[in-house]
Amino acid sequence: MLRIVKILLVLSVAVWGLLGAFGNLSDWGGTMGAVTATTSMSTIEPGPYSWRATSNPALMFGVSAAITLTKLVIAALCLLGARKMWAARRQDAAAFAQAKTLAIAGCGAAMFLLFTGWIVFAETWYELWRSEALREAALGSAFRYGAMITLIGLFVSARND
Repeated sequence: MLRIVKILLVLSVAVWGLLGAFGNLSDWGGTMGAVTATTSMSTIEPGPYSWRATSNPALMFGVSAAITLTKLVIAALCLLGARKMWAARRQDAAAFAQAKTLAIAGCGAAMFLLFTGWIVFAETWYELWRSEALREAALGSAFRYGAMITLIGLFVSARND
């Protein structure tokens, strides 16, 4: 039963990636707008680090595309990982542990996207922590997603001999 729970949790991360990418693509203007609002630092008062702000259209498109593509990669890794885990669910512990590799990589990619994109760049470089408008909407949700996916990754990677 524990193996089934791990598979279902990996599938939930895959669904998160698919829904996130679908949302990014179906509301491309909103995706670009969120990236631009963050990198332009338009939701915060000017300060000593305002020189970091940018609204370069090529950069905004590239970042938006990278976020969307990374979510698709996360979904693919987790779907393939869940498929391998399902196939190995009745095998010995070593075979099941080997089958978890792609799923754990998918969770790791999600952790990288959320931490690097929102904490390192948005919060630290672009000072999103100062934004009343985006602090909770962007940083709060990114932290919740990142924390839950990290817990899922740790739970899935745990041995169960």
